[in-house]
Amino acid sequence: MDKENLEKQFGRTREEARYLSFQHSKPGSGLNKYSSTLTREHDFPAAQAMLYAAGVPNEHVLKTYPQVGVASVWWEGNPCNMHLLDLGKEVKRGIEAQEMLAWQYNTVGVSDGITMGGDGMRFSLQTREIIADSIETVTCAQFHDACVTIAGCDKNMPGAIMGMTRTDRPGIMIYGGSTKPGYSMLLKKDINITTALEAHGAYIYDSLRNPADPSQTKDELLSDIEKGAIPGQGACGGMFTANTMATAIETLGLSLPGSASTPASSPEKMRECKKVAEAIKVCMERDITPRKCLTKKSFDNALVMMMALGGSTNGVLHLLAMATTAEVELTLDDFQRVSDRVPFIADLAPSGKYLMKDLYEVGGVPSVQKLLIAAGMLDGSTITVTGKTLAENVESWPSLKQGQEIIRSLDNPIKATGHIEILYGNLAPEGAVAKITGKEGMTFTGKARVFDKEHSLDDALNKGEIPKTENLVLIVRYEGPKGGPGMPEQLKASAAIMGAGLKNIALITDGRYSGASHGFIVGHITPEAAVGGPIAVVQDGDTITIDANKHRIDMDVSEEEVKKRFESWRPPRMPVTRGVLAKYARLVGDASKGAVTDLF
Repeated sequence: MDKENLEKQFGRTREEARYLSFQHSKPGSGLNKYSSTLTREHDFPAAQAMLYAAGVPNEHVLKTYPQVGVASVWWEGNPCNMHLLDLGKEVKRGIEAQEMLAWQYNTVGVSDGITMGGDGMRFSLQTREIIADSIETVTCAQFHDACVTIAGCDKNMPGAIMGMTRTDRPGIMIYGGSTKPGYSMLLKKDINITTALEAHGAYIYDSLRNPADPSQTKDELLSDIEKGAIPGQGACGGMFTANTMATAIETLGLSLPGSASTPASSPEKMRECKKVAEAIKVCMERDITPRKCLTKKSFDNALVMMMALGGSTNGVLHLLAMATTAEVELTLDDFQRVSDRVPFIADLAPSGKYLMKDLYEVGGVPSVQKLLIAAGMLDGSTITVTGKTLAENVESWPSLKQGQEIIRSLDNPIKATGHIEILYGNLAPEGAVAKITGKEGMTFTGKARVFDKEHSLDDALNKGEIPKTENLVLIVRYEGPKGGPGMPEQLKASAAIMGAGLKNIALITDGRYSGASHGFIVGHITPEAAVGGPIAVVQDGDTITIDANKHRIDMDVSEEEVKKRFESWRPPRMPVTRGVLAKYARLVGDASKGAVTDLF
């Protein structure tokens, strides 16, 4: 299709049309419709020579077999990702058994758990764009006919979907799965990553104790928790960001049924890899591509699952970004609309006591989907990568086990509406995202205490300088997508507050939170401080009111006073001026639109 026709059909600029004409240049008619650009006749002899050198055995395979990219976000040193290369090898074997060529490649990621609370966390969110860029680059440059992505940690999954969506060739994502629960030898109980983070807060405020053995020191206890919190491969086990996104993507139809809840170390996860090899061929035969799955209805379904299961606030950021990439209109108000009608029914960490492994044992994500389809909350008509609808996928799946306590009945929810609240007000004119389960109440009023960077709050907490005697709204600013740069998560601070038992505290930021964060927390405040949002001129002692019932977040400062304060405000000097973070800061949009770098 020439660029003028593309421009006419899609309403794009000439530059975008020219780019798309390259992406989709000279497609053939078979399953190898993209790779045949390189392999037909002798148009690209150097390319064919390279492919033979890479392992193509003969001319018949070269000319007739479709080529599938197998992109894993693998690297050593992070339990969420360290096993993904092995999953990729299993996918490759399965694809080759389907008489197709499989080419493994890799992209980079960042461990949120390792970088949390340090400067390394600034690199986390931008890896979503790097992953998407890598998959788009290899798929288009190598003329792959389809793509299987294998993701483990938080940003991996939306990055993988965004990359596949940009090319819109048949694609499926495999979730690497959750880790098993950890175990504390001294406390004699199961623990997880949240235990370690919240134990640090108790450690700082000198309240870390073992009731069964008071002789144990806080250093002994914290060391024991650190050693036992994560037993091996797999992502963090609660309904944190990784599991939130895996659940959403399965519901969107881009993973096989059960992918989100199948544990990382289970034999079933390896069997899933073989099934994906079969399913990707079905997608190619039926031309099922990401954009056919990513519709307004499927995004609504993803939001329903997010509210029902108590998903991470990061899910808001990533679903907005994925929708932007797919050119589906999704806004903050859609999250509130769905939250208002869907009850919160899952007793899952961080606010509850169960993990994804426990949900898997009573039926997993498909069993919850089956429940919500029957209740009319999920639209079962959306298409998926199996070639079947969502309802058809779960029709024969077992219902949730009788007597289980992980998923409450719809008429006896933990909270009658969702836990995600979208707030507006003179502190967040373009929106903010709150995670309020109801356990911490629905309103909070307190005096502001302002910190211009997360490390300043961490220092105050480490010194025990945050009192338990008055209601305080701790404000962490200049940590948005541009100001951070990179919109770092505030889990170290939020977990320390919970672990120290500071129930008199609300925490708000123009940055974001980990899925493991809980408490009275508000993030994604837009506009962010770095671009002159009102949060930039809040002062210590201002009264802040957060009212989830009214969807408001306000400071008791008049419009005239805000204008006066801005007269003396100057944008801060950018923390970095070169390198990947500087490039990211120049390109990135605001959090209310998903913090993407390729807004149309």
